[in-house]
Amino acid sequence: MSDKRLSDDIERPGERRGRVLWNFMMSLDGFVAGRNHSMDWMQMGGYRAEPGVIEEYIERTGAIIAGRDGWDSPVGHSPWGGAWHGPIFVLTHHPEDAEPAENVTFLHRDPADVVQLALAAAGGRDVMVFSPNIGAQLLELGLIDEIDLHIAPILLGDGIRLYSKPGGAPILLGPLSEGDATSTVRVRYRPAS
Repeated sequence: MSDKRLSDDIERPGERRGRVLWNFMMSLDGFVAGRNHSMDWMQMGGYRAEPGVIEEYIERTGAIIAGRDGWDSPVGHSPWGGAWHGPIFVLTHHPEDAEPAENVTFLHRDPADVVQLALAAAGGRDVMVFSPNIGAQLLELGLIDEIDLHIAPILLGDGIRLYSKPGGAPILLGPLSEGDATSTVRVRYRPAS
């Protein structure tokens, strides 16, 4: 695919194109899941997004792109605790051995192609990317419209990072709200006893 944005290829006059969002709750040290895709740390700490955010995601999401490891994890089959229902596209190297599930398509395809499928299935609503690996690939291809992180006050120390590319070039990000593009976000915590 050329450097041309995917939205240029699929957007039609008068139609709303959903955004491709890379969304995660993340530990302060950059992990989106513990070892083996464990999400126990969220329940342990009672962490949750600010009021109304999950309901907004459920309303605005038309399709989900996920990876096989996350799908096969204990929480992979129930987006937002089972409150959302719609098409899910799971990228895997072995779709033939995946357990069939309603509204789930297992694919061994280029991630950019899957974005096109998901946007078409989303019907103008947003596509959520629930995979650090796939999200990183789409980010490098210029196909992520927004990164939406909820940083929890916990240090996991090990697990699955949101983004890891040893030897890779930095990717600069800009804020979605008004303000200085070089400003940082300050958070302050103390260890809980």
